[in-house]
Amino acid sequence: MFDIEFRDPWFLLMLVLVPWAFTLMRRPRSSLQYSSFELFRQIPTSFRGRLALLPPVLVALSVSSLALALARPRTPDAETRVSNEGIAIMMIVDRSGSMNARDLVSDDTSVDRLQVVQKVFRSFVLGDDNVGNGRSSDMIGLVTFAGYADSICPLTMDHGNLVNLVDETQIVDTQSEDGTAMGDGLSLAVARLRRSTAKSRVAILLTDGVNNAGIIEPSKAAELAADNNIKVYCIGTGTNGMAPVPVQDMFFGRVVLRPASVEIDEETLEQIAEKTGGQYFRATDDKALAEVYQQIDQLERTEVTETRYLQYTEHFHGFVLAAFTMVGMATVINGTLLRRLP
Repeated sequence: MFDIEFRDPWFLLMLVLVPWAFTLMRRPRSSLQYSSFELFRQIPTSFRGRLALLPPVLVALSVSSLALALARPRTPDAETRVSNEGIAIMMIVDRSGSMNARDLVSDDTSVDRLQVVQKVFRSFVLGDDNVGNGRSSDMIGLVTFAGYADSICPLTMDHGNLVNLVDETQIVDTQSEDGTAMGDGLSLAVARLRRSTAKSRVAILLTDGVNNAGIIEPSKAAELAADNNIKVYCIGTGTNGMAPVPVQDMFFGRVVLRPASVEIDEETLEQIAEKTGGQYFRATDDKALAEVYQQIDQLERTEVTETRYLQYTEHFHGFVLAAFTMVGMATVINGTLLRRLP
């Protein structure tokens, strides 16, 4: 009973009615006026006189018991320990023009690299059979980069809004915005993560190219991440060599697929991962990319044990019984021993 709690504690405010109930029960229903009570003080108090306060006391106590019953006192009797796993993760996604290559889905050249990344990202965050159970307990944010880096979503538990923002991400369509500012993207993610108080902070950098834009070198961004105890997992996505890319035919005006040279700076990605204590992964198709995120999902789990009480023993029954018993006793006493004539 030392762990007793009330499910609806607001009903305890009914306790303020206890003095009113006591006063109401003590109020005489009729009275006679006398000029002096001196003669009555010499008369000894009878048994009935001694019982006069009992009904008001019983009614006041019944109101108290009823208030306690309505507040639903209970004690936990089944302790359940729940493992809650949560970390801070910044996703860094390349949206440069090379992400328009159509080499990740072998039997469907209408799907570009970014669309595959968006699908796997959703599975990683929300969960499915191919990637994992989702990251419901994690704070996740999003940074995208092409010629420059952009913070799309801060660390958040609102994963529904996060995946919507990922789905709305588009490949750059102008030459002035194109490029691969890998270092800027990583440094921006580190800036977001360093503000987090989570014990484990992780960045997942996905790119299909070589750093050729921005003002911060990837090695400097990696040093910044290492100095802040931020682990970086790097993913090199797509073919390293030639890949089909949609281009507009200058003669017929239609879009056709033509092979184009694409290159992934695997050496730099490996150095970033090694310097920060992460890992480098290579994904050449959609299935391999899903497997990469599945591995990261299994690697990054920080367990926090909480204690929750899921089953309770209710104690309101005794208070209800006591309240009706005392009201009944007061009614019987008033109708028998303390019965009054009008």
